[in-house]
Amino acid sequence: MKPFFKLTLIAGAVIFMASPVMAQKALAKADLAFENHQYFTAVEAYKAAYTSVKKADMKAKVLFRTAYAYQEINDMKSAETYYQKAIAAKYPDPEAVVRLADVLKSQGKYPEAITEYQNFKKLAPSDPRGDKGVKSSELAQQWKDNPGRYKIENMALINSKESDFSPTYSDKKYNTLVFTSTREGVNQKQDITTGQNHSKMYETKLDKNGKWSTPIVLAGAVTSVFNDGAAAISKKGDFMLMTRCPEIKSQKSGCQLYMAKKQGSGWAEPVKLPFNQDSIQFGHPALSADGKTVYFVSRMKGGFGGLDIWKTIYDAKGNTWSLPINLGPQINGAQDEMYPYVSDDSKILYFSSNSHPGMGGLDLFKADIGADGKFTKAPENLKVPLNSGADDFGISFEGKKQRGYFSSNREGGKGSDDIWSFYLPPLVFNLKGKVVSSGGSKGIGKGETVSNAKVKMQGSDGTINDATTGGDGGYGFKLKENVSYTVTIETSKQTVSSTYKDGYLASKDMGALTTAGEKDSKDFMKDFEVVPVEREIRFPAVLYALGSAELKPESKDSLNFLYQTLIDNPSIVIQLSAHTDSRGSDPKNLILSQARAQSCVDYLANEKKIPLARMSAKGFGETRLLVKDVEINKAKTKEEKEALHQKNRRTVFGIVNWDYNDPNAPKTAPTNKPKVTGEEEEGE
Repeated sequence: MKPFFKLTLIAGAVIFMASPVMAQKALAKADLAFENHQYFTAVEAYKAAYTSVKKADMKAKVLFRTAYAYQEINDMKSAETYYQKAIAAKYPDPEAVVRLADVLKSQGKYPEAITEYQNFKKLAPSDPRGDKGVKSSELAQQWKDNPGRYKIENMALINSKESDFSPTYSDKKYNTLVFTSTREGVNQKQDITTGQNHSKMYETKLDKNGKWSTPIVLAGAVTSVFNDGAAAISKKGDFMLMTRCPEIKSQKSGCQLYMAKKQGSGWAEPVKLPFNQDSIQFGHPALSADGKTVYFVSRMKGGFGGLDIWKTIYDAKGNTWSLPINLGPQINGAQDEMYPYVSDDSKILYFSSNSHPGMGGLDLFKADIGADGKFTKAPENLKVPLNSGADDFGISFEGKKQRGYFSSNREGGKGSDDIWSFYLPPLVFNLKGKVVSSGGSKGIGKGETVSNAKVKMQGSDGTINDATTGGDGGYGFKLKENVSYTVTIETSKQTVSSTYKDGYLASKDMGALTTAGEKDSKDFMKDFEVVPVEREIRFPAVLYALGSAELKPESKDSLNFLYQTLIDNPSIVIQLSAHTDSRGSDPKNLILSQARAQSCVDYLANEKKIPLARMSAKGFGETRLLVKDVEINKAKTKEEKEALHQKNRRTVFGIVNWDYNDPNAPKTAPTNKPKVTGEEEEGE
């Protein structure tokens, strides 16, 4: 439970169906405690008085108030039980139903809560809390099912079995943490509202091993017999703003804001801030980094319902405070906004609220602060895991880093309210893949891993990286957040596999990926398949006019494929080879094949602007038949024979060398002097 949360509710909580003076002394005692918001006392008093109440309607009322009191001291399980009892006893006010829905929601029982909110809508159709409850419970279930990236951990070393909350840093190096606790200590008495010990402020320090020391009570006059806590400390550590709550038995009492100056190793006597009003609640101070803007919580007139967040400007030189200004309806709602915290750059306000759509109880929110100090956008719920169905509040960041501490009474803690650490782990993005062989023209060695292929990655942020595949054909890169990448491959004579030792050709295949918009770490995959260098490298068939070297129009598409291969492999020099079938005279076939090979070179040079230095033409006529006449003659039909002759009529290319250097290229391509492939002695 949170003493300051509960105490600040004193001045403005609504009492439903205030009872008349009753004869039963026990019931009168319970009602008095309830009306003075001393809920811990009220619970026990109502339970004791229940048996003395005879009328059914009064029994229902006692059950409702018992549930209400349990809810106010954050015993939600007991509150659920007693609200159910009150409803079963026919308590007439629909408030019991909506409060039952609220306590179910605060325990993360969203489907059950939705059912009760819908029941409430039937009983009170004009009350917006029904629709709001259904919608927020549906949202909460979605957030619960899809948690965010923050990692949280209970600070068991500094938490106690009592309430520990509102952590705040008190030094520039973020090595000292001050928080509020109701653990047993000095000047300890029982709080008549919550039943816990009075709260005090404690300090813990980070040692060289990264562990927090055993907390000790703050020295000086900031520790009193009252509830002290929920502090904000200046960046210089020279003054503190704090909440102090005087307590008078059987009377309503309010919390007030104080300033305490640093005095030696302790703190001087706190001085109440001048804009405080004794009859109105004030608390939960927050300081901007420059120490000039102070945010706080109050029930002052001019608010929007419940506790509101206000701000004032502090002039340290003149020790003056401006009139408080309400943060407006974008921040403050019909219920409670509290525990403000402002980011180091003064651009974001963090706070807790049960007005805005949330998961149950208090939720943590953030809101952008405009250049004029105003708020124009709706606050954003920080969602799971920072929020839960329980109360989540009192967040504090380690400067500009996405880590710090907050308070929560969620399950898994050590006490009532506990301090939890949080941090946002960096997104980790990797690109992984393999380079494998296509298997060549016959599919031999298909899927073999290819080594010494260079994979290049270029990012939209201007970064360029490359990696060379090893024996497993694998490569990998680490990627940055919010960057788009293109991935390409380069090969050389040294790019080999088990089957193919003469190199591989790169392809136009390109990977495109982006980490922009990714909210979770991710491994991207991109594999490449490369074509091995063979004696004859096939590409789509080049067609010529009958008995001529004239290219048919559709052949240009085939040569465009070869053009792309040359672009993708800028260092290769090729020989274009044309072949005929065995029909016709040898001399004519040689002349025709040479002319056809030259037609291909001319097209690539004249229309596609490939340098002539990268190409040569060679006609082999019928000297390199793939299918001999003996095999062709064995074919049974004319069509089968023609198909075999067609295999011999082909235009292919081979790699002459990998030495071409484009004079216009930004970098010099690697120079290799491999054995010439595809060039055997004529007549072979």
